[in-house]
Amino acid sequence: MHRIIQAIAFAAEKHRGQRRKDRDASPYINHPIALANVLANEAGIEDESVLVAAVLHDTIEDTDTSEEEMAQLFGQAVVDIVNEVTDDKSLPKAERKRLQIERASQASREAKLVKLADKICNLRDLAGSPPADWSFERKQEYLRWAKAVVDQIRGVHPTLERLFDEAYRLGLLP
Repeated sequence: MHRIIQAIAFAAEKHRGQRRKDRDASPYINHPIALANVLANEAGIEDESVLVAAVLHDTIEDTDTSEEEMAQLFGQAVVDIVNEVTDDKSLPKAERKRLQIERASQASREAKLVKLADKICNLRDLAGSPPADWSFERKQEYLRWAKAVVDQIRGVHPTLERLFDEAYRLGLLP
């Protein structure tokens, strides 16, 4: 529990000032906390490294956090999971999306759990509070892409897969 709280405090500081793309520009920290909540409270995941990695999953990608800093505070196991779900921002967006689909099946079980929770939360946000400037077509494109990623990792956790499928169906509604 202490490491999870430490990870939330760390992520809150690192993501301070960042906002989601929804109409309300909600605080970014809501997203990683939502992942940990899905994993722990909806899917019954108790693996501390997975929950910590879920909270920290975007810190290397979207903040000035280094792998070394994260390893010092949270251990190499957490860094390894986070690295597996981190996109290389030096690549064009289309390439990053293609690589997520291509590499998903090769990820560790722990990284697949974080990836599933991330897609569930993103689809729930898309249905409930979508980016203000996204057209219906853009939302549908995101849904198709998220499903293509998740289809590569099916078989890892039936409850998370069911939650994803429910969120996917919600997103299909106009």
